[in-house]
Amino acid sequence: MDRLNKEKLVNILKQFKDKKVLVVGDIMLDKYIWGDVSRISPEAPVQIVHVMKETFAPGGASNVGNNISSLSGKVMMVGIAGDDHAKNVLLEDLKKRSINTNGIFLDKDKPTTQKVRIIGKGQQLLRVDYEDKEHIHKTIEKSIMDYIEKTIKEVDVVVIADYAKGVITPEISASLIKLAKENNKEVIVDPKPNHRDLYANATLITPNSLEACKMTDFDEVNDANATEIGSKLMKYLNTNVLITRGNKGMSLFEKDGSKTHIPTSAREVYSLIGAGDTVIATIALAVASGANFKDAAILANIAAGIKLGKIGTASVSIDEIMKELVS
Repeated sequence: MDRLNKEKLVNILKQFKDKKVLVVGDIMLDKYIWGDVSRISPEAPVQIVHVMKETFAPGGASNVGNNISSLSGKVMMVGIAGDDHAKNVLLEDLKKRSINTNGIFLDKDKPTTQKVRIIGKGQQLLRVDYEDKEHIHKTIEKSIMDYIEKTIKEVDVVVIADYAKGVITPEISASLIKLAKENNKEVIVDPKPNHRDLYANATLITPNSLEACKMTDFDEVNDANATEIGSKLMKYLNTNVLITRGNKGMSLFEKDGSKTHIPTSAREVYSLIGAGDTVIATIALAVASGANFKDAAILANIAAGIKLGKIGTASVSIDEIMKELVS
């Protein structure tokens, strides 16, 4: 990357501060049980984990919000939580991260989505999920849409963080994309394949390779068919498409016909958890700061490379991205 391009990207990063992002999606609590493993249980052929500590972090859509906050953006979070202890832990954690939680509504019929990961000697041994994937009640759906309608004028960009846990309904996605268009706000989507049709007319979708395949009925994304897959998605949904391809980097397909491949910047991969959240958070702030999609994707690729070198849903800072750019 030449000096002028680096300077351009640095200037975009400097504009991240205090950009307002509306994040709508499935919020979760990630719990980590850290321990030591030294023997096998006499009751069954499983490892015994001697627990040393427990930690919590925002997951799902709330981790997108966490990443935006870590990159100096302002977050208005929209979603649902259950009437349980996990909700209390999650909301307290989000408030500590200066994330606005006024758009999080209580659903007494669903638990707060929680993923519990058991880690022994630095390796994930097991994950336990608490969740209910049924769509939210119509009353809660209306409350969410009313909140979005009231607040959308205040934000710079909109993110749909869809984990197929019930928040992103056809009504919410259609209303949100329509409202965003009316208010000249870009909509960036982290998609789920079974909700593909809900993202029509969004500004940009960011599927990973597996998601892109499922959305287009291909077996895999490779160098030979990536253009066909990206172009098919772009035309079908009338949206720009960024396919994240792991160690193959990223492939960007724009509605003006431009196609860009960005090589990976990851050096050593410690954890894939939350990499997609880092990508969409970086892109959203870059777009809010006036970046074109190519420059936004380059910054997101650098951020993802940093994230892959961290364990769990750790976030990335502007300083870390700056360091990569000037090195």
